[in-house]
Amino acid sequence: MNAEVHAPQESPHRDFYQSPTGRVAARMLRARLLELWPDLKGQRVLGLGHAAPYLRLWREGAERVLAATPVEVGTQPWPRSGPNLSTLVDETELPFPDFCFDNVLLVHGLETAENGRRLLREVWRVLKEDGRLLVVVPNRRGVWAHSDTTPFGQGRPYSSGQLSRLLERTMFTVERRQVALFVPPFRTRLLLRGAGVWERAGRALAPRFAGVAIAEARKEMFGAVPAGAVPAQGRRVLLPAAMRFAHGRDGTDKAGG
Repeated sequence: MNAEVHAPQESPHRDFYQSPTGRVAARMLRARLLELWPDLKGQRVLGLGHAAPYLRLWREGAERVLAATPVEVGTQPWPRSGPNLSTLVDETELPFPDFCFDNVLLVHGLETAENGRRLLREVWRVLKEDGRLLVVVPNRRGVWAHSDTTPFGQGRPYSSGQLSRLLERTMFTVERRQVALFVPPFRTRLLLRGAGVWERAGRALAPRFAGVAIAEARKEMFGAVPAGAVPAQGRRVLLPAAMRFAHGRDGTDKAGG
């Protein structure tokens, strides 16, 4: 099956991350993500959903980094300088061969997916046998999940327990859980200046009310592809120029062939 080509759509997430609120949220989240994945040297990394604001953490050390955004979310070229490493995808049929990524970061994706299980099965498929997944979702008890002026207020929020159970049902083993984003979604720089204080106090005193829940999970191998996963055999996939490693000159590859 040929991967469909979609016209680019402007992402509503871009304006948020260019605002004072979005810049503070990204800074708080990057600190937590870096605690979990401090070094991905030599790894192949996929950012899925709208993960571009966080992928710069590992771009210099990783072997390859790619941002893949569902058509419904919209995308923009990333990074700002150098070859484009961003592409639009169908969340239920990722255009990548089996076992091609070491790490997948899923942000602004699971909560808005039409079928979360199918999305996670595709993530399972493209991860290597020892691959790891880092998921960030809005926390259902947090203020951010109830603010529809930010991307964290879109879709279905999760508790840490709900996220862990969903990952376990899709053949992942949750190894670490984290929370972040305790500062309320203020819109002014003056109120956002105390974000660090909010973060430290929230983690110590009220972790259940964090803005986001984070889970790191390891791919489980049981000798078979999970039911419902889309096989890569015979699929023609398209990759951006900078991701054409071990593929033909035209940037295509017969997965599994």
